[in-house]
Amino acid sequence: MSNTRTIDGVAKDAVPGPRDAKNGARPQGAGGKGDDEGKVLNVFSHGFLILWSVMIVLPLIWLLLGSFKTDTEIGSSAWSWPSNWNFDAFGRAWEKGIGDYFANTLIVLVFSIPLTMLLGAMAAYVLARYEFPGNRFFYYFFVAGAMFPVYLGLVPLYFLIDMLGMLNTYQGLILVYVAYSLPFTVFFMHAFFRTLPTAIHEAAVIDGASHTRIFFQVMVPMAKPGLLSVGIFNVLGQWNQYILPMTLMQQQSGFDKDRSVLTQGLVLLNQQQGYEGDLPVIFAGMTIAMLPVIVVYLSFQRQVQSGLTAGTLK
Repeated sequence: MSNTRTIDGVAKDAVPGPRDAKNGARPQGAGGKGDDEGKVLNVFSHGFLILWSVMIVLPLIWLLLGSFKTDTEIGSSAWSWPSNWNFDAFGRAWEKGIGDYFANTLIVLVFSIPLTMLLGAMAAYVLARYEFPGNRFFYYFFVAGAMFPVYLGLVPLYFLIDMLGMLNTYQGLILVYVAYSLPFTVFFMHAFFRTLPTAIHEAAVIDGASHTRIFFQVMVPMAKPGLLSVGIFNVLGQWNQYILPMTLMQQQSGFDKDRSVLTQGLVLLNQQQGYEGDLPVIFAGMTIAMLPVIVVYLSFQRQVQSGLTAGTLK
């Protein structure tokens, strides 16, 4: 069958018919180099993500398997399955102090996370929605705080907390955690509050609502995705913090209560082993430390993603 059509007595090449389309033919100029570059980019990006996932997941699996093994099994093969799936190592780790360190960490975060979110959201809301002299100065002051390495402030921070009499106290570490997390919280929530519609805010003002009521009853519910996202990041950052509690949570005498947090406890647990070499206990302690973080993130990952994307759209 000919693929030509006669128009005004002149034979013209016809547009490819159904049979040509079925055979994969397409008009000249379609696709080409752009499609090939897109495929290469997709292959590269997916390959990188797969490699990154393997680098993250394999150590976690190795850690979890080691929690159920004996010392001999850990030394013989890193990836073999345990001969007996029991929780003896977890019990020994808990008895050796992991339970107390876990409780200390929860006590600190129960107060530090709400304080960080409250103060950070209030500061970000004012800087994002109100114009006043010094607005930009205070905003960039918080941004600069997010770029300041915490290591440079350890020595003056230690002397400041010591002068306040808060060394090896929950309240001292809570205040430092709040100050440590505020810059990122303000930076993130400032961008989020600026994307919220102004019409609702103006309607609340016209109705006579106070600034406090507008913030807590209007703006905070609208900013819930952003608050949840930055809250998860703050939980992860404060839960895994090591250098700050290592500097500030030190027993001043033998009569002081040990208020070490979980990251300190894992190091102390390793030091207590000495020549005993009870590796399953260390593996179990690290598993206990990482499980709450993984559960929190997996439970709220959709809200985190929606909060991150909502903050970039207006």
